[in-house]
Amino acid sequence: MITSKQVKAALAMLGWKVSDLADAAGVSEPTIWRLETAEGPLGGRPETAAKICTALERAGVIFIEENGEGPGVRLRKAKRKR
Repeated sequence: MITSKQVKAALAMLGWKVSDLADAAGVSEPTIWRLETAEGPLGGRPETAAKICTALERAGVIFIEENGEGPGVRLRKAKRKR
């Protein structure tokens, strides 16, 4: 389960606006605003959270689970062009 803070961090790392995530996930902007501003685990319907998570992962985000230091995000390495 990802958290609202991970979504915020992922958007910042990608340089995305909420509208970009809404387009990529097929979820309305108001829904994303509501979910991202709540504290804790990403709420809402499970299928909505899955759409958001999948869209961010497709864009290159890796979600890091709680490991004693707290949950986080990082970006996948870009593939080298030959």
